Amino acid sequence: MNALSELNNLTYSATQTKPFGWVKKLLPYVLLVMGFSPVAFAQSVPLPPPELDHLVSQIALYPDPLLAQTLTASTFWNEIPDAAAWADRHSNLTGDALAHAIQDDHLQWDPSVLGLLPFPSVLDMMDRDTGWTQRLGNAVLIQRPDVMDAVQRMRRQARDYGYLVPNGYMNVVDAGGYVEILPLNPGVFYVPFYDPVVVFARPRPGFVVGTAIHFAPAVTISATFGTWGWWTGPAFYWPAHTIVIGGHPWERGWVNRSVYVHPYPHAWLRPVGPRVEIHHRR
Repeated sequence: MNALSELNNLTYSATQTKPFGWVKKLLPYVLLVMGFSPVAFAQSVPLPPPELDHLVSQIALYPDPLLAQTLTASTFWNEIPDAAAWADRHSNLTGDALAHAIQDDHLQWDPSVLGLLPFPSVLDMMDRDTGWTQRLGNAVLIQRPDVMDAVQRMRRQARDYGYLVPNGYMNVVDAGGYVEILPLNPGVFYVPFYDPVVVFARPRPGFVVGTAIHFAPAVTISATFGTWGWWTGPAFYWPAHTIVIGGHPWERGWVNRSVYVHPYPHAWLRPVGPRVEIHHRR
């Protein structure tokens, strides 16, 4: 049964409910008929802190630059599945060879999504749960300061329980009360893997906290990725709740989401041309 037929069949029964209850009951079908996603519509309402904490828990311990790219890319959640598939097909390429393949294939996605192509595991995680990715992206658009506050709450919790500490993969810095996670080498990143149920809870007796967070092999980001936001390094200015991409505050929000174009240092114009798809290391 299509949405319009369902709407007609429900009209009488819905009006028999308590006053105005029929409005709430029919709203999802009205939205479908009008071409809107009820999920996206509902997400326009800000989420409370506990839901935001849960939402960001699986990425809160990413290094700041990678987290900044992940948050901005999530707002283009509809582009993530194609990007994840492309990254998987080209997982044999790294460094400059990968950057050249991105250029050669004339990829049309937003630069924030292109900036995650060196991290296929991150794109795969976002693609495997597109509902989560959409909720995250909408939260970033609607309530970015609250999202950043949630990240800080989770980081402090993991640090207080002894899980989040400096190591050979990243540095953990307390900067004026804000917990920053920074790569030891600005151009080399290790994606952390962990169970949020573990690292954001008090360790059980005898548990070795140093075994809770694991890291994927190093990902090197060279200057050739500068076009997609890595030129001056994605970052946060935590006190002002600001995401900085390419040296500029990232100001895409719910209201301007359809027209906002981020001022990257080297403008990325959507190229015209066919995909090559078969690439070799250079």
